[in-house]
Amino acid sequence: MTVESTAARTPRRSAGSKAGTTGTKRTTRTPAKKDAKGTEPQLVQLLTPEGKRVKNAEYDKYVAGITPEELRGLYRDMVLTRRFDAEATSLQRQGELGLWASLLGQEAAQIGSGRATREDDYVFPTYREHGVAWCRGVDPANLLGMFRGVNNGGWDPNSNNFQLYTIVIGSQTLHATGYAMGVAKDGADSAVIAYFGDGASSQGDVAESFTFSAVYNAPVVFFCQNNQWAISEPTEKQSRVPIYQRAQGFGFPGVRVDGNDVLGVLAVTRWALERARNGEGPTLVEAFTYRMGAHTTSDDPTRYRGDEERQAWEAKDPILRLRRYLEASNHADEGFFQELEAESEALGKRVREAVRAMPDPDHFAIFENAYADGHALVDEERAQFAAYQASFADEGGN
Repeated sequence: MTVESTAARTPRRSAGSKAGTTGTKRTTRTPAKKDAKGTEPQLVQLLTPEGKRVKNAEYDKYVAGITPEELRGLYRDMVLTRRFDAEATSLQRQGELGLWASLLGQEAAQIGSGRATREDDYVFPTYREHGVAWCRGVDPANLLGMFRGVNNGGWDPNSNNFQLYTIVIGSQTLHATGYAMGVAKDGADSAVIAYFGDGASSQGDVAESFTFSAVYNAPVVFFCQNNQWAISEPTEKQSRVPIYQRAQGFGFPGVRVDGNDVLGVLAVTRWALERARNGEGPTLVEAFTYRMGAHTTSDDPTRYRGDEERQAWEAKDPILRLRRYLEASNHADEGFFQELEAESEALGKRVREAVRAMPDPDHFAIFENAYADGHALVDEERAQFAAYQASFADEGGN
């Protein structure tokens, strides 16, 4: 399959068909929020959905020196990230992973921001930053091992300054803020970046992080991937103003960037990280993007959103957008795309083989790590679970 076609691999129902249980209704989206003055939110965009380069007086300088080779590198990053993400989704459906949170549609937001970081910067992800992990040198097999339940992350956070995935919504922003305050006290010129979603922006931990980072002028960038849906809740039910404008109330700048424009994301994130390194304090970046797949593999997005919305965002596909620009600028030929297609398939095969070679998770480990000493209730639960597991063996013997 071609790399662009993977964007549409999630099954969809027609807009008129019923989805899920009887009586389930999809959320009706309200018009995009306007700011306090009643105008449309400003959106930084350097590359249009048609692949046209547009000038921006404020942010052009942050990508002015980018070379054709670097552009091809960004495209390669997005293609390979999408490929192993698609493989992970397939592996979960085959019972090899317990769960998977797909990043389909958010490749530009993650690759653009990930490539903006320096080696000495520190990254605090959530559980969907597979593209950022790729940029920081984390092997995709380690990510899948965690979702298989055979490791607790699989990488040393300090080896690549990429913290372990955080499942608790929004808590990593506090960790990032504290780390950034320590960086400032150490006198280092590195920066910290914390990733979270539009749904997490409603968490108290995020608000506390904004307060502390502003008061202590912490060198941290808060990178919100607004993919429009916090599971089944649209952004309109998370905030009455555009998310990036929330920073104003805490005393630091916020900016909204087209999250499907890898050049725009790269430029804006470089700007925000530079501010942090120069001692100018925190920044909130809202990458305006879209989750084209399910929230996780346990979710069914057809229960709460229709096809028309997704189809509109598919036209803004981040990979296809950059490909159009590369072709129009003669920065890549057909040979490059064919070689990359072969490389992506090889990556998918490697990831698949690596996962299938992993051991099955220890089903009883959870009982061994609940209490330091013995506990009667845990012992009872362990015995019940053991009997349940044994029942499958008995049925197989019959």
